[in-house]
Amino acid sequence: MAHIPRLILDLALILGAAGATTLIFKKLKQPLVLGYILAGVMVGPNFPLFPTIADSETIRIWADIGVIFLLFGLGLEFSFKKLVKVGGSASITGLVEIAAMLILGYLCGQWLGWSTMDSLFLGGIIAISSTTIIIRAFDELGLKTQSFARLVFGILVIEDLVAILLLVLLSTLAVSRQFAGVELVFSILKLSFFLTLWYLAGIYLIPTFLRRTSRLISNETLLILSIGLCLLMVVLVTQAGFSAALGAFIMGSILAETLYAEKIEHLMQPVKDLFGAIFFVSVGMLIDPKILLQYAGPILLLSMVVILGKSIHVTLGALLSGQPLKQSLQTGMSMTQIGEFSFIIATLGLSLNVTSKFLYPIAVAVSAVTTFTTPYLIRLSEPLYQWIEKRLPRRWKSLLDNYSSSTQTITVVSDWREVLRTFAGILITNSVVIIGIVLLSTKIISPFIQEKLFDSLWTEILTAICALSLMAPFLWALSVRKIRTHSYNTLWKNQRYNRGPLVVLEMGRIGTGIVLVGFLLDQLFSPTVALVGAIVLIVIVLPVFTQKLQATYARIEKRFLYNLHAREFEKKNLASKSLLPWDAHIAHFEVSAESEGIGRTLTELSYREKYGVNIAQIERGNKIIHAPRAMSRSFHSINSP
Repeated sequence: MAHIPRLILDLALILGAAGATTLIFKKLKQPLVLGYILAGVMVGPNFPLFPTIADSETIRIWADIGVIFLLFGLGLEFSFKKLVKVGGSASITGLVEIAAMLILGYLCGQWLGWSTMDSLFLGGIIAISSTTIIIRAFDELGLKTQSFARLVFGILVIEDLVAILLLVLLSTLAVSRQFAGVELVFSILKLSFFLTLWYLAGIYLIPTFLRRTSRLISNETLLILSIGLCLLMVVLVTQAGFSAALGAFIMGSILAETLYAEKIEHLMQPVKDLFGAIFFVSVGMLIDPKILLQYAGPILLLSMVVILGKSIHVTLGALLSGQPLKQSLQTGMSMTQIGEFSFIIATLGLSLNVTSKFLYPIAVAVSAVTTFTTPYLIRLSEPLYQWIEKRLPRRWKSLLDNYSSSTQTITVVSDWREVLRTFAGILITNSVVIIGIVLLSTKIISPFIQEKLFDSLWTEILTAICALSLMAPFLWALSVRKIRTHSYNTLWKNQRYNRGPLVVLEMGRIGTGIVLVGFLLDQLFSPTVALVGAIVLIVIVLPVFTQKLQATYARIEKRFLYNLHAREFEKKNLASKSLLPWDAHIAHFEVSAESEGIGRTLTELSYREKYGVNIAQIERGNKIIHAPRAMSRSFHSINSP
């Protein structure tokens, strides 16, 4: 009889147990994640009634691959542009909730007598809600179309991004074992720099590459390319000192902006499901049932902390962002659980040997408890709102209503805010690209030339010429390019108050350019050469070659913006070329308080006759009118196909 490798036997045991528990949990209408974890408990070393995995280290490697593909899939669904679309309400609510739960988790850990590192990881574990569990609950309860559901999804986007930051920060803290504020700030700045650099470079290069090779791409090649790009980014990110999960997430978010995003997500789904199942089974293998019994008290305590803490702080955050009381309470009661990211954070602590063994099974047990209670709490939110509304003083209700309405009607953006946003965008994007070129030139190109060609002054000169040639268009955009937006012109006309600060901003741009050029030249030559060369380049050379640099930068900017919005452009082109009479496109429009259509009936507006638009529903606060009649009036916002 031929010998079967132990790995195949272990995989057969893992996938067989996972398949059986999947069927059971599907029948019970419970999250499959908990089924996978139960399967891991059964085939793990702490449950002797069933056969046990022999080579746990190999399975752990497969589980690490599972984390990579889970985060890659999350990045495909994420898209950094969603951060702009979720709006201020989701951002404020999410940040309030996460900050409160991090502090609450740390204090609970300290109160239980746990170590500082256990307490820090506990705060991260209970801070992030479960996207899969919430979406599953909304599907089963038919709530995905409710107005508060959009706010919940926006908060989940914020949580996903913060969870990635938590993974990096906790990894840094675990390795350094130091909690100095300066090091944390430096880690955050380093992370922000590399995130921006990789995202800008990825959006500029990858969609263009995929577009130019589109005739050669089949489903098979697209799958291989996607996985290859994912793993290449994982290698690059780990070389920079970050986690592999971050690299997978970044590449997923870059590919999410391409025309192939949905197709890649569809092709990756079986791969993600397979390795994700192995990951969650490996999670269950680490659980000792005896520890769950031993720590039953902390499990119940932390479950109550998650349920009460999240419901209260999410509700408060939503109220602070200007949401009505009912919508805020529904949002808070929907996010009272922890899930997949909590497991990943707990696994990180174990893999780095910085947390106690009991923390991981406690996190899984708290997730199981809060997952089972989530649907009931969502159903309870509306009766609880009615109970609170009856007992809430009239003065408080009036105060909340006025605050909500005034917050949602603030739409005016000051000229200074617009100008500062423009300057910040120019400084950040161009500075990140320039610093990236400097690091590439001094850390890779210069050593390569010294090793392969010659080691002399000509090496530094050649490196400087190459670097400055690549930097020139971005230096021009950073320091020389004229900013003449409408807001800028409006402020400039007010000579008495605004010209001075605007001149300071312009001098700041020039000074930033000189510093960046000096940073490059100082590493290759003396400080004197760096200072003189930087001033000459910024003040004399760049203005002389303005026309050529402007054309070069315009081409770069045009390609980047096209790649960034390629999916929207493609959808518009397809709609204009092949839209049939029975085709429909759903769009959501917010009607401002100053609109001429406010208070008019649909008959008077005549949208169908004028524009070929049918009104599918009208929203007024928390009330939604489906298929409105001809005499319905427009007050808040409309969805139209």
